[in-house]
Amino acid sequence: MSKLTTWKGCLALAVMMAMAMNAAAQAEDPVVEPDMLYAPLVYDNDASLPAHGQVLPGTKAGLYNLDAGDEWLQQAMAGSERTRLIRHRAMIDNPQLVAYNAGRLPQAPPEGVIPADPRQGMLTIAPQAVVDEVTPPEAPVLPVHNWLHVFNASLQFTQAYISGNWYQGGENNLALLGSINWNCNLNTDVHPNWLFNNALSYKLGISTTHGDSIRKYMINEDNFLFTSQLGYKAVKHWYYSAMLQFTTQFLNNYKVNTRTMTAAFLSPAELNIGLGMTYNYKKADDRMFTLAIAPISYNLKYCRNITDIDPTRFGIDAGKHCKSNVGSNFEAKWLWRFTPNVMLTSRLYMFTNYEYVQGDWENTLDLSIGKYLTTQFYTHLRFDRSRPYDDDWNYWQFKEILSLGIIYRFATVN
Repeated sequence: MSKLTTWKGCLALAVMMAMAMNAAAQAEDPVVEPDMLYAPLVYDNDASLPAHGQVLPGTKAGLYNLDAGDEWLQQAMAGSERTRLIRHRAMIDNPQLVAYNAGRLPQAPPEGVIPADPRQGMLTIAPQAVVDEVTPPEAPVLPVHNWLHVFNASLQFTQAYISGNWYQGGENNLALLGSINWNCNLNTDVHPNWLFNNALSYKLGISTTHGDSIRKYMINEDNFLFTSQLGYKAVKHWYYSAMLQFTTQFLNNYKVNTRTMTAAFLSPAELNIGLGMTYNYKKADDRMFTLAIAPISYNLKYCRNITDIDPTRFGIDAGKHCKSNVGSNFEAKWLWRFTPNVMLTSRLYMFTNYEYVQGDWENTLDLSIGKYLTTQFYTHLRFDRSRPYDDDWNYWQFKEILSLGIIYRFATVN
């Protein structure tokens, strides 16, 4: 394009712009933007334009009726739109005046850093340093733990009160009590549809016998208990389940100042197997509740030594080693951690063959003192109509133990 053509084009554009502004002023149209009217023309799109003779958007006929108080906004929007249309009309009618096309504009220079050199008084443009992207390390794949183990052992000094008709014998005393508890449960986070809990506990208490001239010590607590529960989810917290419970003791026990044996290994022993439903609820680690109901239950009582021990003490017929019954049972367990150092556990178990009822209610209040010291208050209330009637306690039996000692706990997974 020659200099003459360029000069003529610029003059024609200036005259056109001046006429547009003069016409707008005479028609009291919205104010246009003069700076934009005289800026170089850059073609960027093909906006639709109204036909000649029609009212351009932004004129009085095209204003929107907005709320009162925003006239300035209406005028600014209308002026901007009118300026855009005038510039676009100029490009369409005079394409030779378009100085630039947005599609053919040169690319912007690459982004760089401008360091200063005070000694030479110069600024230079240097390319930015290329920083290699660091690939974050992949998160390690955690192993899947199918089983959760919890183990604790304690050794405590105790004070105990035992009713005279307690089925395993014993007397009021001050004693040393050791206990071991182990729980192995299937991880429900990995196997959400299955419930498989196993628990084993053993308590052994030894006390001095001030009133016994035959023995220097006696066994006042000897209880081995194993429970297992297998279930498959039915709905939400309910499971179809099978339950097993076995309890016995290991050492011989005698009445004070006599050689009359009251209990020994597998004398007594009791096995219970049931089929039914289990409700399992857990809220974090501070609240747990389990209810197992078995409408079909098999109960077996066994006394290995019937020569030295009277089996009727355990609800077994005289001269017999065992007695079995079919009935129903249920077991409820609570765990409530009031604070990190105070925890209450409770277990209620009942069995009936629809002729007699036997039940156990155990409660343990655990008060932790630091990491290794603990105080425990334990109560065990038992009801058994299968054994002989007692004049003082009827069919009830009761044991209470208050203890202070050391405890060790740990948990593992596999």
